Amino acid sequence: MTSVEEERPRALLAGASRRWVRLLPWAVAFVLCVALLPTTIVVLTADYGLNGSVAAGLAVAQAAPLLLAVVRPLQAWYVVFVADVAGALALLGVDFEERLLWPFPPMELVGYVGLCLALGLRERRRTLLLVWLATAAANVALGFVEPHSSGAKGLLFTILGGVALLLGGALRERSEVQRRLVEQETISEAERGRRTLLEERARIARELHDVVAHHMSVITVQADTAEYRLDTLPPDVREEFTSIAATARESLGEMRRLLGVLRNEEAHGELVPQPGLAQIGQLVEATARAGGSVEFTPCDVEVPEAVGLSAYRIVQEALANVVRHAPGARTQVSLSVSEPGPEAGARLIVLVVNGPPPEPPAGPLESSGTGHGLVGMRERVRIIGGTLDTGPLPDGGFRVAAQLPLIEKDFT
Repeated sequence: MTSVEEERPRALLAGASRRWVRLLPWAVAFVLCVALLPTTIVVLTADYGLNGSVAAGLAVAQAAPLLLAVVRPLQAWYVVFVADVAGALALLGVDFEERLLWPFPPMELVGYVGLCLALGLRERRRTLLLVWLATAAANVALGFVEPHSSGAKGLLFTILGGVALLLGGALRERSEVQRRLVEQETISEAERGRRTLLEERARIARELHDVVAHHMSVITVQADTAEYRLDTLPPDVREEFTSIAATARESLGEMRRLLGVLRNEEAHGELVPQPGLAQIGQLVEATARAGGSVEFTPCDVEVPEAVGLSAYRIVQEALANVVRHAPGARTQVSLSVSEPGPEAGARLIVLVVNGPPPEPPAGPLESSGTGHGLVGMRERVRIIGGTLDTGPLPDGGFRVAAQLPLIEKDFT
């Protein structure tokens, strides 16, 4: 059923947004048909002296197909073209004045020009060229049998038809270009929307990793070390802590896999207040409660929200890495402000340094990882115009150092 509907021809200008534009071809075709039908009969009989019945038949064949031209202009052209040529041949059998146009009287020219305009609005260049060549060939061929010398007037059929075909074709191609431009703009807008969505989902993935992975890692370490930190744990409680640690590890693995999907999609805006420098102390306390030794050097300075959030996330991820890869290691977290230099203003220095773990970890807390942590740090620092330096230390520890601009004009 759908294929039949697609093959059904559409009227000229049927895709126009305004109703009067869609009705315009029907109105023009109706006016031409109503005006040309009686005019052709009168002119052919009164001026050219053609038999009335023949004139009526030619008038119907030349004018009525103009209504069909609104939907099927090429089929209408076949009928009108044959009728016009037949009319020219019929006029050879009557004696008419030399001043009258031949082979195509004025009313036939008007109808044919309107038909060619409809053809130009619907058909492709190749079809229009073939129509014009057929028109010119018929005009030239009839010129060899013309009863009177008409000169250049005999070529009006070819000239006016060609102009109408050219004009209609130009309008059609211009409309096609505009339509494709609108489609391309729509596609581009959709692509821009999708790209924005993907970038936002990547941000959400980083936020989830920073927040959830940190706390889940702390829970795992606390559950694993409970039997060593707490004296005389009953066996059932020890088993409960073991179960908690196993469940936390499994949850971390599932979260990593889900973040792999979220990294390729998006969302919008922050819905809750974001942490900043003031909340870094809480991160340090939570890590210390997990059994680590953490020294914290705070810095009381006013920073833009973006800088505070980035500093918090960097410290959060760095401490989470310590808990995951070097549990129990001595760690130093410090915040300070550098002196302004000749090329850059004062900057917030975020430094997280940990030593080697007291004992090699029995195994990673997570069976697999996606490496979002350091990537997220670099992306945050890059966005606000800072620098990041990370890497292992000779003693087996690890160092994370970030320099973040303190004024928003540096963010670009």
